[in-house]
Amino acid sequence: MKACQYVEIGAAPKVTDIPKPEPGPGQVLLKVSAAGACHSDEFIMSLPAEQYAYGLPLTLGHEGAGEIAELGDGVEGWELGESVAVYGPWGCGTCHACAQGKENYCRYAAERNIRPPGLGNPGAMAEYMIVNDQRHLVRLGDLDPVQNVALTDAGLTPYHAIRTSLPKLLPGRVAVVIGAGGLGHMAVQILKALTAATVVALDLKEDARQLALDVGADYALPSERASVDEIRKISGGLGATAVFDCVGADATLALAGKMVHEEADIAVVGLGGGSLPVGFLFPPHETRVWSPYWGSRSELEEVLDLARLGAIHVETESFTLDEAPTVYERMHAGTLRGRGIVVP
Repeated sequence: MKACQYVEIGAAPKVTDIPKPEPGPGQVLLKVSAAGACHSDEFIMSLPAEQYAYGLPLTLGHEGAGEIAELGDGVEGWELGESVAVYGPWGCGTCHACAQGKENYCRYAAERNIRPPGLGNPGAMAEYMIVNDQRHLVRLGDLDPVQNVALTDAGLTPYHAIRTSLPKLLPGRVAVVIGAGGLGHMAVQILKALTAATVVALDLKEDARQLALDVGADYALPSERASVDEIRKISGGLGATAVFDCVGADATLALAGKMVHEEADIAVVGLGGGSLPVGFLFPPHETRVWSPYWGSRSELEEVLDLARLGAIHVETESFTLDEAPTVYERMHAGTLRGRGIVVP
């Protein structure tokens, strides 16, 4: 079968031919319907050899959806041909976090070398993929897998961050999304669906700002120092109550620290490698700075329900499996609108 794989440190991914996998006990084989391309993929492919720990060759794609093709021994409650999404952050399944469906915070995944698909295990950017346990499947029902596969990360990750800040996002407050790409354009929609806060999107690119407005942002401004003053005007002088930084670079986090008020939230959602110094005088007192990772299985079900209600949608561009390396070229160049989806 064909697969898009990262095969050499520092080299571009390429489409290869590999054997079709067979499900073992407790596993499920999916005929892949769609796979999303993410900046996380680009991040791990940019790591030097001494920091890379995901194995080679690596079949990419941690956003996956497909139809059940085969069931391993012991798998029950699923039917061949069912359309499913894959919950990506796999854990041990038995620790306290996993028992709550929070496998994104599994205590033992790292030490037991349990890796997500596309981030250590073979991913979804192939004709078939193995899901290691049926608990990592979520039914899609009548949702289009191509249009909704990115909800497994690009929707789930900002949803988890926003859900945590909901008690603070009251009417009249301002929520800021930095970066209006794959994650950011979803964060804008989730904020509009779940809160009455005024939503401001920041991005350096004009087309990204327009995308933010198209999906519901109240304002879209450049990611620059002057926008901090504009946000204070929009908020009646208060500042931002929550900032969801979908870039995560030093420059964007510095902006976030300057625009919030006391008791605000700053969520570092993006993998830009930045940091925000925290001291007694900066950022404002009792500002919470945190780095959420993915989300729980139940939160993924909630995200899919938002899509069923028509409250959120993913802006997508589709590519064939043979074109998969092009998705990453477009992503690096910043020319994708929303999320790039590979359709085997």
